[in-house]
Amino acid sequence: MEFSVESLETPALTKAHLAELLFEQIGLNKRESKDMIDAFFDLVSDSLVEGKDVKVSGFGNFQIRTKAPRPGRNPRTGEPIPIQARRVVTFHASHKLKDHIQGSGSAN
Repeated sequence: MEFSVESLETPALTKAHLAELLFEQIGLNKRESKDMIDAFFDLVSDSLVEGKDVKVSGFGNFQIRTKAPRPGRNPRTGEPIPIQARRVVTFHASHKLKDHIQGSGSAN
């Protein structure tokens, strides 16, 4: 099944656009489309909060990484400030996605 996003007004693909595409191209009603998109992103974010990796076959992996505390500085004043330890989300594209992007022929 092929999805078309040419009708998007902005270059960003939003949750609202995804729900609209489900409505237009699959035939779900608008409420079901919105609920499905919301449920998907809730599941992804809840899994990441729990420390579980999220692997989307053919797309990529989302992982939680813990960054250690480190010294930093205020760029405006140059004053040293400590940067606290924190958890961040990383994304690694799958080989299939990388190959698809490279094969698209759109170089910047």
